[in-house]
Amino acid sequence: MTEEKKPILTVRDLVVKFRVRNKELTAIRSVSLNLYEGETLAIVGESGSGKSVLTKTFTGMLENNGRIAAGSIEFEGRELTGIKTDKEWEGIRGSQIATVFQDPMTSLNPLKKIGFQITEILEKHQKMAFAQAKPVAIELMTRVGIKDAERRFNDYPFQYSGGMRQRIVIAIALACKPKILICDEPTTALDVTIQAQILDLIRALQKDYGFTTIYITHDLGVVANVADRVAVMYAGQILEYGTVREIFYDPRHPYTWALISSLPTLAKKGEPLYAIPGTPPTLFNEIKGDAFAPRNRYALNIDFEEEPPFFQISPTHFAKTWLLDEKAPKADPPVAVKIMLEKGKIHQGATEVAK
Repeated sequence: MTEEKKPILTVRDLVVKFRVRNKELTAIRSVSLNLYEGETLAIVGESGSGKSVLTKTFTGMLENNGRIAAGSIEFEGRELTGIKTDKEWEGIRGSQIATVFQDPMTSLNPLKKIGFQITEILEKHQKMAFAQAKPVAIELMTRVGIKDAERRFNDYPFQYSGGMRQRIVIAIALACKPKILICDEPTTALDVTIQAQILDLIRALQKDYGFTTIYITHDLGVVANVADRVAVMYAGQILEYGTVREIFYDPRHPYTWALISSLPTLAKKGEPLYAIPGTPPTLFNEIKGDAFAPRNRYALNIDFEEEPPFFQISPTHFAKTWLLDEKAPKADPPVAVKIMLEKGKIHQGATEVAK
């Protein structure tokens, strides 16, 4: 983790719990991270690993049965865990930290015209009159790639394609000029060509507007294309984080090894695709040791007894695995990881992963 810059957002020992059917589920288990101004951080992991729950705490969007049980979230010097009401959150949510969700139809009102949905944000957060907001909205629509934006201002969401609706959701998120943009699986429902266009658009907008980006994804191809740093999550914890090059070309946690082994581009023709064995643990129960141990063929006896600390590999690279302990036996990584290590040695760019 780079310490030269001052973080725009700092999370320390965050614990998030949910009350479900008279039981308590711990969705986030003592997560800490720094987010630096202008960077792109990708949070990657299987479904249910806690990626979306973690970022929902940044905007006060936890479900009613969820709560922050411990820890701190500091945004530009302001403690966010103390904010309790939606009225208090209005100064942060949207205006400072905005979110682009994976399904634009859940974000757009099907009964309201596209232009109105952008102008109402400008009227509320930027205190603009409609006459002022309309040309700004049209400019935003044009900026995100909507052709003939002035005419399409009065269209309804059903008149737009999936890719165009996602562009409108991005325009709405940018209407308040946020400092942090959270992209929660923004390309999941789109075909490959449109996915690439949306990723290129967000990257170009980040350069123009200067915001900081968090990507939530399970798609390592997306990570390779967009991220500066990567946090790998599993069972409510970050297990490894580092620069995108370190995570792809020098991964150290067996879970990261498993994710890389799952890349279709590394599979051999005629052989079955790799799948991580087993299932994630239930978070209703207290987890003893390393949560990934039951699915990990590299697990040591201590993994079932004691939770590993973070071991530092480089100034920017950390992993939470007993394999990095000086007393641990040497583990031979899987074939797919060896392929990536070789690619790293010959200095191929990280974008090759997605090709």
